[in-house]
Amino acid sequence: MALERPEIDFIDGPPPADLEITDLTVGEGEQAGHGSTVQVHYVGVSHSTGEEFDASWNRGEPLAFRIGSGMVIPGWDQGVMGMRVGGRRRLVIPPHLAYGDRGAGGVIKPGETLVFVCDLVGVS
Repeated sequence: MALERPEIDFIDGPPPADLEITDLTVGEGEQAGHGSTVQVHYVGVSHSTGEEFDASWNRGEPLAFRIGSGMVIPGWDQGVMGMRVGGRRRLVIPPHLAYGDRGAGGVIKPGETLVFVCDLVGVS
């Protein structure tokens, strides 16, 4: 199954206070659980501007990480858990589950809510 790079529509209105998880496509493959090593293709945009700040698609390979090990922001650990391979999810991640008041590398401003569309491509 060849996935296509997702487009993320600008979200109007105030950002949510809590993590919002929306299944865009429910996968039918193996399920990601706590301690699973997953491979995720993603596009990330800032909620306030709709501007893309990062995408694994630009590098041509998915991001691999272990769920629950602190390798990624908490919103990702929580948001990817329970996905099945082949699934696509939109995560709207409030600052306290992202980079908080410090932001990240001049790319993500302090207090920014992040929007990701994630495709789970592998679980091991």
